[in-house]
Amino acid sequence: MKPGPKSGTGAASNGDNRTFIDKATAAWGELPDWVAELAQATDQFGQKKVAELLGYSSTLVSQVLNAKYGGDMLGVEQRVRGALMGLMVECPVLGDIDRNRCLQEQQEPFRATSAFRAQIYHACRNGCPNARPKGGN
Repeated sequence: MKPGPKSGTGAASNGDNRTFIDKATAAWGELPDWVAELAQATDQFGQKKVAELLGYSSTLVSQVLNAKYGGDMLGVEQRVRGALMGLMVECPVLGDIDRNRCLQEQQEPFRATSAFRAQIYHACRNGCPNARPKGGN
């Protein structure tokens, strides 16, 4: 037997011979644009890498692609649009930033040791039009 990579162990391996696009289409039917982008990126870079880029677990990515995720789907959509599709927003402190970074900044805790961090923290919680409801992604 020749040594070499095992079948199905590539970056975009999903446990069978179907692509993530195929699996998502089977689960969703007609794919929303952001799900198609998520599946395409997962095929290209692998589920773990895409999950890390989005700040989620690979399990969550799998559940979304298989239309089985029961959590904040709008939050996931916004992260995909920011991290993979280039959606930009106007931050009152940072200027133009991608939506994914905006969502990450909103999750950061208050830090009195940095005036800049404190300014971002307060801007995210005091009328920023890009703010997600408390507990959102």
